[in-house]
Amino acid sequence: MQKMTAPEPYARITPTADIRNSAHGGRAKCLQRLVRLDMPVPATVALPFGTVRKLAMGHAPDVPAILAEFGDGPLVSVRPSSEDPDWGGPGAILNIGMNQTRHAALTDELGQEAADTLYLRFIQTFAVHVARLDPDEFSTTRASASTIAQALKAFEDETDDLFPQDPVTQLTQVLRAMAQAWEGTTARLLRQAKGAPADAGLGLVVQEMAMGLGPGESGSGVIQFANSATGQRQIVGRYLSKGQGRASLTGGSAELFMTRDPRGPSLEERSPEAFAQLCALGDKARVRLREEMQIEFTIENGGLKVLDAVRIARNARAAVRIAVDLAQDGVIERDDALLRVQPRALTELLHKQVDPRGSRDRVALGIAASPGAAAGKVVFSSAAAQASAARGEACILVRRETTPEDIRGMHAAAGVLTERGGMTSHAAVIARGLGLPAVVGASGLVLNRRDKSFRVADGRVIREGDVITVDGTSGEALAGTVDMLEPALDDAFQALLEWAEDACDIGVRANADTPEDAKNARMFGADGIGLCRTEHMFFEEDRLTVMREMIFANTAQDRAAALEQLLPMQRVDFTRLFDIMQGSPVCIRLFDPPLHEFLPHDREGMRELATALDLPLSDVTRRIDALTEFNPMLGMRGVRLGITVPEIYDMQARAIFEATITAQRNGIIVVPEIMIPLVSAKREVELVKSRIDAVAAAVRTAEAAEFDYRLGVMVETPRAALRSGEIAHHASFLSFGTNDLTQMTYGLSRDDAGRFMGPYVQQEVFPEDPFHSLDVEGVGELLEIGSDRGRKTRPDVVLSVCGEHGGNPESIAFCRNAGFNYVSCSPFRVPIARLAAAHHALNDPNADM
Repeated sequence: MQKMTAPEPYARITPTADIRNSAHGGRAKCLQRLVRLDMPVPATVALPFGTVRKLAMGHAPDVPAILAEFGDGPLVSVRPSSEDPDWGGPGAILNIGMNQTRHAALTDELGQEAADTLYLRFIQTFAVHVARLDPDEFSTTRASASTIAQALKAFEDETDDLFPQDPVTQLTQVLRAMAQAWEGTTARLLRQAKGAPADAGLGLVVQEMAMGLGPGESGSGVIQFANSATGQRQIVGRYLSKGQGRASLTGGSAELFMTRDPRGPSLEERSPEAFAQLCALGDKARVRLREEMQIEFTIENGGLKVLDAVRIARNARAAVRIAVDLAQDGVIERDDALLRVQPRALTELLHKQVDPRGSRDRVALGIAASPGAAAGKVVFSSAAAQASAARGEACILVRRETTPEDIRGMHAAAGVLTERGGMTSHAAVIARGLGLPAVVGASGLVLNRRDKSFRVADGRVIREGDVITVDGTSGEALAGTVDMLEPALDDAFQALLEWAEDACDIGVRANADTPEDAKNARMFGADGIGLCRTEHMFFEEDRLTVMREMIFANTAQDRAAALEQLLPMQRVDFTRLFDIMQGSPVCIRLFDPPLHEFLPHDREGMRELATALDLPLSDVTRRIDALTEFNPMLGMRGVRLGITVPEIYDMQARAIFEATITAQRNGIIVVPEIMIPLVSAKREVELVKSRIDAVAAAVRTAEAAEFDYRLGVMVETPRAALRSGEIAHHASFLSFGTNDLTQMTYGLSRDDAGRFMGPYVQQEVFPEDPFHSLDVEGVGELLEIGSDRGRKTRPDVVLSVCGEHGGNPESIAFCRNAGFNYVSCSPFRVPIARLAAAHHALNDPNADM
């Protein structure tokens, strides 16, 4: 390997100079690229990181030699050049070299006003940013002989020294001040917060001044050729006649637009030759630098000088549009376009977002559980949410925590806010599936359901009917309504998803419980449904009553009779899913939750149920008490319910098979995947499998039709992962439910962990919230053990993750490396998962692409 030599103390930027981003910074390297493109860049010298570090310690380079690079009596500017422009740096300092002698010469050359302006600006900048004097003492804006004299006198009074007239002294002090500013504690902490390493270096760029002042058309400006908000090709910028540097961006009335504009004069009209030259340079930079660039320029007496070019700032939707346009124009490859868009950035395109330019009046802060934003009137019950939706009024459902009974209310609401909960709480999981903005575990929020109000940390009381905005991207609840940005699911977004699908080498399915979820899954290009939670289908009013009749039945025959009423409803549910998915895989999880979730919890609800079932209230109360469990998440649910109340699984299996036959008769080839939840032992699978096989045989006979299906297991207990070798004998797929598996592995309640998870992560007990990003050391090891043992028994067993970790980019990397076939996540997280999977495949040198 070739040994890298240390860069020289400084280097003039030429096409062949040894200028490196890692040694001189991004600005210096970009300027060299502009020089190579034969752009009119003023003479420039680059100081590398090592020279700047020595400057901060008091060791100056050969400043006279640096100035000699620019000829006799030059004026120069100094700008920072960090490795990443997002890390910031000290501000530029212009007009270094201005003194009494140069002022006199420029008076003859440019005129009194221009010379006075240059000198005053330099005195002020040097005093404030180099000598660190009080800015208020140097705030005069009108340049004249008297204001220059006043500024020089103020400098002398504050420093007990004359203003330096020697250009070498001026440049030396400027360079040292900028180096020391970079090394300051505050600056270091700020850039580390932006991701810079602690030892990040700073380069400095010394450049011959392009005045922007004087006779003829002179001024400064910036121009770019794509909109930073939309990414659309558009000439955008500002120009200030008789201005320097980025003064054109201050928003003054004297600024000119770039192109002809009815609102005012433009550079295109004022200086058409320079404008045409800028457009040509912009096209050249786009093609040769393979990026949309913002060009900083100066015009001197009609002549153009390019001072700098930087990658244009952009939001997520602009980043997608720019990357796709560059690829479609052949400037970059599609793979490069994919890698230029960060997966999590797609969140901004999928949902409405709070406009960052607007004001915010925060009333509560919680966990950003489901992205997007929505405003509406506060309601405190599902019934109130449904009533509000019926009136055509947007509402925000506020609950202490949501339960399956709140499904209808969540469907009706525009957003959700809960006092309790974490990233995998009921409210968070269901909201993400619905694409519903949600903030959970809101600190400082105290609910008073009796008064239909909640109090927030600053003492304000929000009552039912008051309007709030839920920002599920930031985790904030805001007072009133705020300006929103609309979703951007345009052609560029769709193109990016198609390219990502071609690039990634792990499947991405969606968790979809309803036809609407399935439609979203199809819209976002999911490979199928990886988890359909059937219990959510039973909370509609007509179905809920039948479910309760089944729960209160005393014999297996009575339960079967009640479930017979649900059979046609379930058959329609599955038929619609198969129709929407058009032959793509559909994995249906059999009934999972404990039965008490379908029963009322308050006295009024119990009375209504007693009336509906024509039973004494005491019988209803006793049955509810009998079904109540101390820890229902570890109790009578999942496969345990399927074995002890087998009629439920019998009905669901029959509905699935009959829907399969209906789909086949409609020309859709379906091989349904049936998943058994909460398995811990091989015998559980054997018992359920035997009944489902019997139902399949009965349906085949009754319908005189053939069909195939696959039976698998949801691995969500540690024992199931450890015993997956023997379980795989009876399962064609193992789908790891990482929500419950994480809960059981840690011994944490996913609904309550939010109360202490913040301090745990801050104090490095856990590196991340394990419900948000997969714990690869603990839970991940169980996944590896389970997958290895399952494949030893059954090499063709299909492995997947269907918990919410399936949409987390880092967790997807783990699943891909572990050899899983697919991940499954909420429909609105499918694009993020797809792009993340593509990134991992493209960045893997061992991937067979």
